[in-house]
Amino acid sequence: MLKKNIEEMFRRFEARDPEPKGELDYINVYTLLVAVVLSAQATDVGVNKATKALFKIADTPEKMVELGLEGITAHVRTIGLYRNKAKNVLALSERLIEHFNSQVPDNREDLESLAGVGRKTANVVLNLYFGQPTIAVDTHIFRLSNRLKLAPSKNVVETERKLEKSIPAKYKRHSHHWLILHGRYVCKARKPLCGECIIEDLCKSADKVV
Repeated sequence: MLKKNIEEMFRRFEARDPEPKGELDYINVYTLLVAVVLSAQATDVGVNKATKALFKIADTPEKMVELGLEGITAHVRTIGLYRNKAKNVLALSERLIEHFNSQVPDNREDLESLAGVGRKTANVVLNLYFGQPTIAVDTHIFRLSNRLKLAPSKNVVETERKLEKSIPAKYKRHSHHWLILHGRYVCKARKPLCGECIIEDLCKSADKVV
């Protein structure tokens, strides 16, 4: 995609939704971290249903550890891969208590030292809570980056690197939210809603439905 078109695309995204929000429910940075860990290969809606009751009784690492593996598992069993995720939530909570004074770190290296936290999860937390201009590449962003020729790549790490270079600095903080929402609700994988798309005239995709 041409540089001028990238600029115009994000200008339109910002004009329509200046302060995009993530769709995961959370109370504080700790519950945000847990929610993002649980959201891997699961829908935000499904995670929110499971964590509504969980976060009422366990909104700190100490409370989560006190709840124990069985208690955590009972709350998240409706989420895919719930057994392994419950173990990760318990382990990351223990590590936060033991190594970080129960505080969620504000840097990628320390975040990635926690169980169940990879680069994408770290980027989401750094962006949503700490306001850092990180780009968390999920399936929607990876697909859009290739479909729109915004950052054509073969893997998510390469996509992230290319997006960081191509997206204007003033739009970078909210860029991944705009792309996720666009991919989730408009530029869908199987049936893109091109008639409802605010960047239709900028799109040169072979999947475009006129």
